Amino acid sequence: MHLPITGFTAAALAILLVLLALDTIRNRFRTRTAFGLGDDPGLTSASRAHGNLAENAPIALILIGLLEYGGADPRILMYFAVAFVTARLLHAIGLYIPSKGPPPLPRALGVTATLLIQLGLAGWLILRLL
Repeated sequence: MHLPITGFTAAALAILLVLLALDTIRNRFRTRTAFGLGDDPGLTSASRAHGNLAENAPIALILIGLLEYGGADPRILMYFAVAFVTARLLHAIGLYIPSKGPPPLPRALGVTATLLIQLGLAGWLILRLL
C-alpha cells in the first residue's frame, strides 16, 4: 500500500504540530506555568494553535487516506491536502495576531477553509461509497 499524498500531508502536519508544541513549551517556561494557561495571551495563543491542530488534523488525514486508498483522483486530492495544510498554517498564524475584536483575517480564513475542506472530503468520500 503506497499512499504518498497521505504520507506527505501527515509529515507536513506533524512538523507543524511539533513546532507549535515547542512554542507552547517555550511559553510555559517563559511564564512558569506548568498547567493551564494563566492570564498570558502568548501562552493561550500557543496552546490553542497547537491544540486546534491536534483536534483537526486526524480526521482530515483519515479522510485523505481513505480517499487515496480508494483510488480517488490524486490531483484533486493533492489540492485538498495542500489546501488543508495551508488552512491550518493560516489558522495558527492568525492565533498569534493580537485582537480584541473579530478574529484576524488569517485565523478566520484558516478556520473557514478547514471546515469547508473537511466537509468537501467527507462529501467526496460518501459519494464514492454510494
